[in-house]
Amino acid sequence: MLLFENVTKQYGARPVLDNINLKIEGGEFVTLIGQSGAGKSTLLHALIGATKIDKGGIYIDGYPVHEFDNQALQSYRRNLGVIFQDYKLLNKKNVFENIAYAMEVCGCEDESIQTRVIEVLRLVGMIDHQSKFPDELSGGEKQKTAIARALVHNPKLIIADEPTGNLDPEASKSIIELLLMLNTVGITVILATHNKDLVNMIQRRVVVLKQGQIVSDRAKSGYEVVSKIYEEMEILEIKEE
Repeated sequence: MLLFENVTKQYGARPVLDNINLKIEGGEFVTLIGQSGAGKSTLLHALIGATKIDKGGIYIDGYPVHEFDNQALQSYRRNLGVIFQDYKLLNKKNVFENIAYAMEVCGCEDESIQTRVIEVLRLVGMIDHQSKFPDELSGGEKQKTAIARALVHNPKLIIADEPTGNLDPEASKSIIELLLMLNTVGITVILATHNKDLVNMIQRRVVVLKQGQIVSDRAKSGYEVVSKIYEEMEILEIKEE
């Protein structure tokens, strides 16, 4: 279980996260939405320990992430799968080597690396591209490689920060289908996006952030619910203007 308890983060006088309270059970698929600057990325960065919060607590199965030292953070992050919009692949390594590197830095044995990398390549449909370098891949293929890399340590939680932001609609759909498939085998997924069509496609719990606060938390989202959420967001924007 994941728990954000009264989480606050400020930059100067401006609160980026303002007293966030959020509980996510194991095995959930939660989509975070909100306008640019709403606090989505800051919330995820705090969850992986990349951003220190000012107040409150973040807990994974009761363990206080916000109190972890560097050694504890490194161990914790090995149990997470983190996916970014810009892929963060190593350009001088091919697909296989990019994925293997995530295990090599943890001191895994060559035999286990070989076996596991092949497993995740097959899982994400990239086995035929393992010898290609990043500049030979499409955007969707780069992101699938990044997802494979995120899976090598068998994470219980995947954190995806705008993973389809640089992709065309077809590639975006493919990535979301892959995340949904991973969720069906028990992996908790937290996805930040601003893409209305993808939110409607997922049809799971939607949490809406507005100026660092949670303004909506809905258990399931079909087309009508998603449309209503975005309508409310637009109304809020108009009122502010």
